[in-house]
Amino acid sequence: MRIAVFAGDGIGPEVTAEAVRVLEALQIDGLELVEGDVGGAAYRKHGHPLPAATLEIARSSDAILFGAVGDFSLDHLERALRPEQAVLGLRKELGLFANLRPATVFKGLEDLSTLRPEVAGKIDLLIVRELNGDVYFGEKGTRTLEDGRRQGWDMMSYAEDEVRRIAHAGFKAAQGRCGKLCSVDKANVLETSQLWRDVVIEVSAEYPDVELTHMYVDNAAMQLVKNPGAFDVIVTGNLFGDILSDQASMCVGSIGLLASASLAEGTFGLYEPIHGSAPDIAGKGLANPMATILSAAMLLRHSFGLEAEAARIEAAVAAALADGIKGGDLGGSAGTKEIGDAVLARL
Repeated sequence: MRIAVFAGDGIGPEVTAEAVRVLEALQIDGLELVEGDVGGAAYRKHGHPLPAATLEIARSSDAILFGAVGDFSLDHLERALRPEQAVLGLRKELGLFANLRPATVFKGLEDLSTLRPEVAGKIDLLIVRELNGDVYFGEKGTRTLEDGRRQGWDMMSYAEDEVRRIAHAGFKAAQGRCGKLCSVDKANVLETSQLWRDVVIEVSAEYPDVELTHMYVDNAAMQLVKNPGAFDVIVTGNLFGDILSDQASMCVGSIGLLASASLAEGTFGLYEPIHGSAPDIAGKGLANPMATILSAAMLLRHSFGLEAEAARIEAAVAAALADGIKGGDLGGSAGTKEIGDAVLARL
């Protein structure tokens, strides 16, 4: 069980250290942790946000625990050398095509949501987002029109095999939950979305135990605010998934509690908190490590099938929160290590 640990920038090393403490406390036989440099930290040491040595560590590992990347002082670099390219590069090189983003309100934290507590308390959903296609990886550029105006353009496209692959991931996720899958698209306007919908319907024939519905992305955004408890699993494309998953995280109340997984075919995956590098509080011991700790739980579940150990971590986090251990993002005063200690004590 070889886990690559890529802490990255800003608060990444702080929160990742607490997740590593939790993993080590489980005393899992055969667990091996190997560190590597990514993001701005890697650029400063090696001249690239995803050095060849780091990529080799990733390829020779069974899973990746990822902290965060981002460094405002490097925004002047060409796009290919910016810290964020580490994540995009790993997705591309390792075939990480399915992003799993759970959003659940922990008991007692309903008031943190901007939604009414009785609405927020019902949120327990999973967004399955395709990661390798759409406008993010399509051709793009700028050009000058005949009348002299500048125009930017991006190509949105999906091949049917790309849709079929993520559809299977969505249906399988729904089978493990409440058996409901909502496919989100914009088929009334986009040909890409029409193909998406057609292929999802084709795949649904293989999953008679899952209830499939369809929703346009604008309506889905509205329903996430109006009635988020109606969703079980949402499957959608890269652009729509990026937007909706961030919206869902704020419906929950804090990005400091939300984990994510980016999966390849098989069991390999990259696991990371959804928050950024937060350079303004880096090194101050203020960051909430719970999202990274919960990402470690997802790692054990999805890459190694260790459901009991994953559930133990999640229960320990829930117990710490129930006992009032909260970081600044939750209106509390607990520091990074204090939160880690509290989770370890309850583990």
